[in-house]
Amino acid sequence: MSVRRFMAACLLVMGCGASAVQASVVIGGTRVIYPSDQKEVTVPLENQGKQPVLVQVWVDTGDPLATPDAIKTPFFIRPPMFRMEPASGHALRLTYTGDPLPDNQETMYWLNVLEVPPKAANAAASNHVQFAVRTRIKLIFRPSGLQGKATEAFKQLSWKWVTGEGGKGFALEVTNPTPYYVNFADVGLKVDGVLKRNDDGGMVAPGATATFSLAPLKLTSRPSGDVRASFDVIDDSGGASAQEAPLVP
Repeated sequence: MSVRRFMAACLLVMGCGASAVQASVVIGGTRVIYPSDQKEVTVPLENQGKQPVLVQVWVDTGDPLATPDAIKTPFFIRPPMFRMEPASGHALRLTYTGDPLPDNQETMYWLNVLEVPPKAANAAASNHVQFAVRTRIKLIFRPSGLQGKATEAFKQLSWKWVTGEGGKGFALEVTNPTPYYVNFADVGLKVDGVLKRNDDGGMVAPGATATFSLAPLKLTSRPSGDVRASFDVIDDSGGASAQEAPLVP
């Protein structure tokens, strides 16, 4: 696939709502964890659609608009492009090239799977519109020997109450002292035992701080009483578990 055709496909997808275009090719998982001591990691794909599709796969460093030919990452994917028949499966083979990466914390990349349906025979006559669909999930490189456990990293997070963006509203700031990425499906508050959901997630990188707006909660003042951070942590398999933590001064 040419770079020009690739960019056109991506722009078509980005201009459509998720409800308008649905992927036929499904990745077996919501994220990929690559342990540094593994020679390769396999990623299963399944074409759940009713027609064959052309699939292109690549890894990017965080820019969703970067084209595969302009991206350099320490990973090699086989095969980079292939055809998938309907109701069939395929396994991607992801290999770390050995290029230097930090050995004291995780490094995150993104795995892209772009599917292009075959051109309809009567597309011109019927003004038929077809879309390429891209699925993009996190790829986390995990060095061996990191301190602590990824499953318990959330226990070391510290949360505090801060002013929202532009000095308006309220937000929660979280600091992550661990070498692991911590991902959230939701970040909100628990006030006197009552959960106030934000329905907005995100992540905090290793050794970094992240801020989560509480604007959706429409708070007119800072709650009093027993106020705690409430958050749903996403694990390596994509499952979420509800957690809470006190707010530091």
